[in-house]
Amino acid sequence: QAQAGSMARAGAAGEQGLVWGRAFLIPYLIALVLEGIPIFYIELAIGQRLRRGSIGVWTAISPYLGGVGLGCLTVSFLVSLYYNTVLTWVLWYLLNSFQYPLPWSSCPLDLNRTGFEAECQASSTVSYFWYRQTLNITADISDNGSIQWLGVVYLCVIRGIESTGKAIYFTALFPYLVLTIFLIRGLTLPGAVKGLIYLFTPDVQVLQNPRVWLDAATQIFFSLSLALGGHIAFASYNPPRNNCEKDTVTIALVNSMTSLYASIAVFSVLGFKAANDHGRCLDRNALHLINEFDFPDQSISRGDYAAVLAHLNATQPERVARLPLEACRLEDFLDKSASGTGLAFIVFTEAILHMPGAPGWAVLFFSMLFTLGLSSMFGNMESIITPLLDMGVTHRFFPKEALTGLVCLLCFLLAICFTLQSGNYWLEVFDSYAAPLNLIIFAFLEVVGVTYVYGMHRFGDDIAGMTGRRPGLFWRVTWKVVRPLLLLSIFVAYVAVLAWTPLSYRAWDTQYARFPSRQEKSYPGWVQATCVLLCFLPSLWVPAVALGQLLAKRRWKQDTWQDRCPKLQDRGAS
Repeated sequence: QAQAGSMARAGAAGEQGLVWGRAFLIPYLIALVLEGIPIFYIELAIGQRLRRGSIGVWTAISPYLGGVGLGCLTVSFLVSLYYNTVLTWVLWYLLNSFQYPLPWSSCPLDLNRTGFEAECQASSTVSYFWYRQTLNITADISDNGSIQWLGVVYLCVIRGIESTGKAIYFTALFPYLVLTIFLIRGLTLPGAVKGLIYLFTPDVQVLQNPRVWLDAATQIFFSLSLALGGHIAFASYNPPRNNCEKDTVTIALVNSMTSLYASIAVFSVLGFKAANDHGRCLDRNALHLINEFDFPDQSISRGDYAAVLAHLNATQPERVARLPLEACRLEDFLDKSASGTGLAFIVFTEAILHMPGAPGWAVLFFSMLFTLGLSSMFGNMESIITPLLDMGVTHRFFPKEALTGLVCLLCFLLAICFTLQSGNYWLEVFDSYAAPLNLIIFAFLEVVGVTYVYGMHRFGDDIAGMTGRRPGLFWRVTWKVVRPLLLLSIFVAYVAVLAWTPLSYRAWDTQYARFPSRQEKSYPGWVQATCVLLCFLPSLWVPAVALGQLLAKRRWKQDTWQDRCPKLQDRGAS
């Protein structure tokens, strides 16, 4: 059971979205040591010691901190809503990968069957398949469109899965097999070395940008699934004498090395794609030169292009200046690599198209993403169900299975907004505003609650009883000083960035003058209000519960005093 719990925590920590790149590597590793691992240790240790879910743990530490557990549950619930949608897209691509040629390899015919769809020709085959055939996206977030029923059917199914038995081992270990296969194949592709050089070459200018460090500090929460309550819930099932310190370091390092391993595999393939794009760019420029200067067909090879262009610039610069030549720099094509959903559904799918046996590689890639998503959903499920069990919502007439079904139904109903044609825009809203700020607040309260409310000495005694030794100097200093100050600084910086950054989104609009570039639009007022509400709604549980406890305590004192007053009056009268 302990091994299964460790595998589940490792799977929950390994999210789909984290693929390192470029200068992000250095600040991420620093944030991992000073921020991620210390918080992770606290969650595993306190969950194993108190043997409860997030609500039960923080209520046991102090009734005034019970809102932290409710807030973690709320964030896990909100994340689960849109995370299921991402898994729906992954399954859709996986099912479409079992055909040759791949459906995103060419543009479909128009309605008259006399040519190809104009939207596809103006953008690209992979972008068209993603935005039109998968999302059928609208041009504005206010235009909801109709429900895309594919997503609804799958959303109803996925929430019923629980983290039990051998499924944990499969979903946690299968991605390593696929990553290894991709790594071996990727390293044999032309341009792979250039992609790896790009990955491991720090960009000093980017490192000087404070936003990169802030992004790394907030990414830690998603990378290790911190402050969501899942690790506390999993740790509550550990044996009382389990070495949670060893689990902390092992799982954090495995998660980080997995991310680095995935980055090497991904950037080797992205280097191959960038080399292909760079070569096609040179071919287009060479064609312009051949037509302008009446050179023989195919007389300018990719290897000769730079020398020919330099010669023509020196001898006939005016004619060269009139040509619509592109700036073909390999680094620019690597910089264009998208992140998040764009990396998986646009950039990587296009790279797979150029690989021999493309359908097989597509099946492997999306199978890996699907199993990674299931691992994360195991953690999300425990983050929701275990705290509800601590609250005593189950009964012999309402067992855990019924509770899980009710959560499934509620997720199904609330997640319908993500299955609309504007659903991708709403997913970006929830992904950007529902979790980050709340997780920073909860992590700060977790550290303060354990070290100052529960007590550092008492917590050290608990760890000594579980692991056989008290926490070392590094843990004590980071928990009591470094971690609270760093989290407070991150909170202030994040709020400042939110205040100064316009609330906008990038729309896919075929009528946009610069299409296929996405149009930057400001959110309508009611959507901006939703963004602000998502930023603070889960955190409102903290003051609400604390205020409720304070009022209950005051009322109890008043009732106690009123009960004593008649007795004192009777005694005085006698």
